[in-house]
Amino acid sequence: MRPGDIVVARTGATTGKSLLLSHMPEPAVFASYLIRLSPAAESLPAFIAAYMRSPEYWRQITRVSKGTAQPGANASILGELEVPVPPLNEQHRIVAKLEALLARSRRAKDVLDTIPALLDRFRQSVLAAAFRGDLTRDWRKMNPDVEPASKFLERIRTERRHRWEEAELKRMRAKGKVPKDDQWKTKYEDPVQIDESGLHELPSGWAWASIEEVCPLAAPVVYGIILPGDDVQGGVPYIRPVDMNSDGTIDFTSMKRTSPSIAAQYQRASLRGGDIVLSIVGTIGKVIVVPDELDGGNITQSSARLRPPDWLSGEYLRLALLSPILRSQYDKFRFGNAVQRLNIEHVRRLALPIAPLEEMKLMVTRAAVALACADKVQTVEQRQHLDKLEQSILAKAFRGELVPQDPTDEPASVLLQRLRAERDKPADSAPNPRPKRRRETKVA
Repeated sequence: MRPGDIVVARTGATTGKSLLLSHMPEPAVFASYLIRLSPAAESLPAFIAAYMRSPEYWRQITRVSKGTAQPGANASILGELEVPVPPLNEQHRIVAKLEALLARSRRAKDVLDTIPALLDRFRQSVLAAAFRGDLTRDWRKMNPDVEPASKFLERIRTERRHRWEEAELKRMRAKGKVPKDDQWKTKYEDPVQIDESGLHELPSGWAWASIEEVCPLAAPVVYGIILPGDDVQGGVPYIRPVDMNSDGTIDFTSMKRTSPSIAAQYQRASLRGGDIVLSIVGTIGKVIVVPDELDGGNITQSSARLRPPDWLSGEYLRLALLSPILRSQYDKFRFGNAVQRLNIEHVRRLALPIAPLEEMKLMVTRAAVALACADKVQTVEQRQHLDKLEQSILAKAFRGELVPQDPTDEPASVLLQRLRAERDKPADSAPNPRPKRRRETKVA
């Protein structure tokens, strides 16, 4: 290959995709699934390469590509494609104008490509500020006498133990056992104590609580089905991490279903609308809120189900799980080489910052307002708009509407005559026809 050649994909989904070789740092050849175009010396390769990005070129490729499962085109087919040929000087003007306009489009796309990462940093900054108490600092100054979270959590712990005792007593009586003393109460296990080392200092009135003690005793933090079996039409849907999109939505198109009998074995992990699912295998930290339509569904062993208690909004818990404060704890506990994971005990030990009840409500409101600003930035749509704009520019260029025509330009017909003459001329390196040897008559 040499600079100025154009290589074209001739098979598969990329049939017709082309590349102008403007620079060849070292000798190279092309693979068999490509076709090479070597434009004539008097033609302009950049003009042909630009046309091969235009809507009209792709309409021709779509029409001539053969095959459905594996479309393709050979050199003969590509050689019959029609290319508009303006005067050579106009080709130069078109290429120069296209390069200027498309360069601006590329710069805009480069900027758009940086925005998702910036938005993610912005969201993390908002969440970090929220769970440091920065978003509600003014509220705390105006409300210094509210009940601190530590006292509130103490009541929650007392109530949790009381409910355990009620359930345990009910269970013993159902078996005909009547406790003679309170010795059975010593079987109660307090929620796991969190390790506060490495955690940041909380604002006045806040307290740390483990995920285990936050979730209801009747709906502990659990993982789901280990072996869901084959996909069962009409069965019980279950959420896998792959079904959880990074934006918090669920991909229902890929969702699998298990048999009711298998789901019944994992009733402890049955979902309810408003539950929160946290991915704990592979991509750790994806979070979704279970919609009502998946009430009764389940999860796999690669996720944990967290049920917000009555006193804590699901949105507060969801935002906390997405915040840098919890993400740093995922990093602390994660293990595994090829596939990283958290075990369910790790999830139960996660430390959650708890603010006074009214402050938590206000924090969720203010964080939602700030995060909504980021959600309004639609980079995908802007990129699609730029793609359409580029196609519009290319279409206009090859309709002869992008640059002015110059009546002094040499007509394209004259250029084509020279190109055809050049093509029909025998190559200098072609071997001369070998003269026929004349049979000579030998004389005795």
